[in-house]
Parts: sequence; structure tokens; C-alpha cells
Amino acid sequence: MRKKRSTKRQVGADPKFQDVLVARFINSLLKEGKKHIARNILYTAFNLIEDRTKNKPIEVFRKAVSNTSPLLEVRARRVGGATYQVPTEVRPERRTALAIRWLILNAQERSDKSMSHKLAAELIAAAAGEGGAIKKKEDVHRMAEANKAFAHFKW
Repeated sequence: MRKKRSTKRQVGADPKFQDVLVARFINSLLKEGKKHIARNILYTAFNLIEDRTKNKPIEVFRKAVSNTSPLLEVRARRVGGATYQVPTEVRPERRTALAIRWLILNAQERSDKSMSHKLAAELIAAAAGEGGAIKKKEDVHRMAEANKAFAHFKW
């Protein structure tokens, strides 16, 4: 090994809920370094979730993230000139990162008034086991299942 491995940066907990997962979500949500706006969007979405579901928004959020976290994914692997889609398990860190990314992307694609309305709708849908982010997870799982024959190319 020539160089030392890079160290993972620790994300601090967010100020309102004292939760690292919420802080990671805010960091993924922000654009052009405007964290205050990203926080406002998420906290407004949490208020909307509380109004619509009468549940604690942090619990709905956690359930949405865990429901959209993929267990398997396919990775391209070159073997003897041919490229195979090899199913591999997803590391826990990447699992939550993918779930957060899919939730945000699918919320952006929704048609609603503001980003906080879109995000609230997507989080509620994902917590209930439906919505675009859940569909994406199922597609990834389906791809891994279809390419199970190449599992012996794992490295």
C-alpha cells in the first residue's frame, strides 16, 4: 500500500434534533453551501409530516431512510474482455448515502408547491413503502437478483 487510507470525516449532529442522520440529510440537500436554506426545507417538511401523519416526524424520516436502503447492488467487473454485472452487498455507510440520495432526487421530481412539500410527500410515501425512492431500491434489487449467476465473480 503506497498511501495511507483517507479518514472518514465525522458529521456533527444537527442543532434541532441532535441526530447525525438528519445532519447528513441536510448536507446532501444543500446547494451552493446554503445550509440555512437546506435546514429550513427539512424542518418545514418535518412540520408538514407531523400535520399530515400525526406521528413524530423523526420516526417517519428514519423509517423512510431504512425502507429505501438497498441491501444488494450490481457492480461492473471485467473478466477476460467481458464485463459482468456482479451483485454485491452494500456497505452500511453507502446504504444510507444511497437512500438519502434517492429520497432527495425523487422528491425533486415530484410536482408540488415547494421543495419542503415535495420532500414531506416523498418521506411519507417512503415510510409507507411506496414512492419513487422505494421503486428505485426495488429496481436495484431486481438487477442484483437477475445477475445472481455472476455472483462467483465477486472479488
